[in-house]
Amino acid sequence: MSQQLPLISHLLELRNKLLRAIGSVLLVFICLVYWANDIYHYMAIPLMQSLPETGSMIATDVAAPFFAPFKLTLVLSFFVAIPYVLFQVWSFVAPGLYKHEKRMIMPLLFSSTVLFYLGIAFAYYVVFPVVFAFFTSVAPEGVQVATDISSYLSFILKLFFAFGLAFEIPVAVVLMCWAGVTTPDELKQKRPYIVVGAFVVGMMLTPPDIISQTMLAIPMLILFEGGLLAARLYTPKEDTDNEEPENEKADS
Repeated sequence: MSQQLPLISHLLELRNKLLRAIGSVLLVFICLVYWANDIYHYMAIPLMQSLPETGSMIATDVAAPFFAPFKLTLVLSFFVAIPYVLFQVWSFVAPGLYKHEKRMIMPLLFSSTVLFYLGIAFAYYVVFPVVFAFFTSVAPEGVQVATDISSYLSFILKLFFAFGLAFEIPVAVVLMCWAGVTTPDELKQKRPYIVVGAFVVGMMLTPPDIISQTMLAIPMLILFEGGLLAARLYTPKEDTDNEEPENEKADS
């Protein structure tokens, strides 16, 4: 019975953290939903600037003019609330971490959030103009480019998630080296395989065009090199036998 009580308390705490995280997303959504159409218009600017003067976006579904901006605003609300969501995750796992792990994870949480935002910004300001200009320029003669708003939303969300996750490579490299899974020297020796893997991942995460695949693979390789440099600056402490997590100290 005594073992069940801590488990129940942990589950209740996890529920509270999840509710707070979800509530933060909903709060941001409520604040942004009034400008849902303006937000969608802003996200459509890269495509609209590449269309011919007579070109425009279309809605093939009756409910698409409502649900497409609504869905985009909901996803954007999650992006905006990510720092608070990660803080809830941190506050839940922090009591079970060693002191040196806490010093390690807080900077990683901050850097992972910043890198995710940078990946989204890179996709919007760098990748989108190039990709859409290419797509509209190669349209066969007599074909009018008129993209459906739901299809466009699906396309940009895939790229947002792809570039946001790809920009987390430095964090992944540091974590693997810190956990002892590998070392910077071993990763350096495997660089040719990583180059091939970056283009394979770019092919899997992006739509089937060589431009977006290449524009994802090249930043991944640059970020990988940055992760190697960061991993060399951190050497995990080996002597942690006498160090106890806070929750174990409290129980004792």
